[in-house]
Amino acid sequence: MTNVEISLKETMTVVEGALGAAVVDYTSGMALGTLGGGKDLDLAVAAAGNTDVVRAKVRTMEHLGLKAEIEDILITLGTQYHLIRLLKGRQGSGLFLYLVLDRGRSNLAMARHQLKRIEADLEV
Repeated sequence: MTNVEISLKETMTVVEGALGAAVVDYTSGMALGTLGGGKDLDLAVAAAGNTDVVRAKVRTMEHLGLKAEIEDILITLGTQYHLIRLLKGRQGSGLFLYLVLDRGRSNLAMARHQLKRIEADLEV
């Protein structure tokens, strides 16, 4: 089991093309930890904004009566991928991993696979 800081460092190191990562509480919109980002990528603002995305999708699924769990949500931009992975289990309830990738330098399938592995080791 790894903590938030170690998991974020691993995400930024292991996932090719990673520009920024965060662990976010979607009940409050607050980031529990962030790494990367920069002047063009404010992870605190992105964490709060993506909280609205997660809440809307969860609410829509409830209205539709869908019982499946969300694995991840992908937002594709011209030069970036924004990947939101909801954490499962008792420890991760109400949290998501947020990863921003450089679209030209990343492999989306590998990033999803690596996030799943990092999630399994994360202890909050």
